[in-house]
Amino acid sequence: MKRRDFLAHLATGAAVVASGSAIWPATGWSQTAPDNPVSGTGTRSLSIAKRVIEVNGKAANVFGLVQPDGTTGLTLEADGQFDVALSNNTDEPTLIHWHGLTPPWEMDGVPDNPAALLAAKETRHYSFPVGAGGTHWMHAHTLQEQTLLAAPLIVRTAEDAKRDEQEVVILLHDFSFTPPEELLAKLKGSGSKDDMAMNHDSMMQGMTGGMHGGHMTGMAMSGMAAMDLNDIEYDAYLANDRTLDDPQIIATEKGGRIRLRIINGATATAFTMDTGALNGQLVAVDGQAIQPVSGSRFPISMGQRLDIVLELPRTGGSYPILALREGTIKRTGVILATPGADIAKIATQGLEKGPVLGLDLEHGLKAIDPLPTRRADNLFALTLTGGMAGYNWQIDGGERLDVKRGDRVEIAMQNMSMMAHPMHLHGHHFQVVGINNKKLQGAVRDTVMVPPMGSVNIAFDAGNPGRWPLHCHHLYHMAAGMMSFVAYEKG
Repeated sequence: MKRRDFLAHLATGAAVVASGSAIWPATGWSQTAPDNPVSGTGTRSLSIAKRVIEVNGKAANVFGLVQPDGTTGLTLEADGQFDVALSNNTDEPTLIHWHGLTPPWEMDGVPDNPAALLAAKETRHYSFPVGAGGTHWMHAHTLQEQTLLAAPLIVRTAEDAKRDEQEVVILLHDFSFTPPEELLAKLKGSGSKDDMAMNHDSMMQGMTGGMHGGHMTGMAMSGMAAMDLNDIEYDAYLANDRTLDDPQIIATEKGGRIRLRIINGATATAFTMDTGALNGQLVAVDGQAIQPVSGSRFPISMGQRLDIVLELPRTGGSYPILALREGTIKRTGVILATPGADIAKIATQGLEKGPVLGLDLEHGLKAIDPLPTRRADNLFALTLTGGMAGYNWQIDGGERLDVKRGDRVEIAMQNMSMMAHPMHLHGHHFQVVGINNKKLQGAVRDTVMVPPMGSVNIAFDAGNPGRWPLHCHHLYHMAAGMMSFVAYEKG
């Protein structure tokens, strides 16, 4: 399948969602992962459904991924079988990608690569090894992702079950009452300065909290364009389907230990997670364990996940866990609260702008289980290009990513645009092995952010044959062309 043929499918079935279902109560979101997930001895049922939630005091028609009991998403056991019957209970064709898992290519969930869209009222069975534990998610690989066709996919290990931790899953999203086809059309028509100003925030590189890990630091480079942070102004920013006007309040214990499993399911918004008065230990990224990193602020780009462990004081209280939108004062989040704690109202806008994401944290991440050391058999150089004028985004050099099974593959990605690109590789986990031409042995991931004028090198072993998408996880960048494929056969 040609890249342009794939991109044509993105608009299929997108966004105009019929109303008529009841508004889901807030209790539809589990506060913690189930203590006893099904072991994989039987097939799990998962439905693509339409639902209505409340956003900014208005009914919002969205999608959902639910089990028969109404539970959002899936929780599975590590090293078992992913045994799921996926039913499309809507009148629109779609398909679900299992982001973070490494299924056989035919079950990856990308339209016509190679599987066809799941027709209305059709059920399809998926069966493959679920793999190791981790915080993952699942989402449509069409514009329907914008309309909340996404959910957590948590894989728990035996060690997870033994730990005295309360698990709290947070799925972030950006929400618009405007259908995604219209959002994309407006972006593609944004050719003038005035049009672009209506659709995104242009911010100079030298702002406070800028990209210290990129090539440019301290001040804007003379003669260069402004960095574009946000090209869509959304109606709301959600954490588990809710805004801070009516946040999810999660009951916790005094002195308890919390494991936050945070998923950035937003289509076009990067955040910084702020744990406030609680110091956190970042223990995993994209479901892969790292050497713990202490802090209270952690960046998370689109498609990425963070596991953060918190220790609550024995005195108890309420503790907001906030997601600060990059470059603006907008925010969302949840509140952890012990019994009897006073819970103050938190505004949807803060007093300071969310930090601009860079690579400072990425520089210091170390994988617990890194790739075995070996020389790369293939080295590809890709250039990420494009801009708001005409809204064309490309991966130069991405047309010939052909490898052989068993190869160690290294890909160098240089971003020559003025927007950051969270680059996601399907079917594999890769290790970050270079940042801005400096070699390192970094985290194992499946999605890495490449900032403007920055470069990131990744390495992986070709052990899962297929034609695997490598693309920007900004939905509209991908829809506008920022997509390539890594291809190899079984032989």
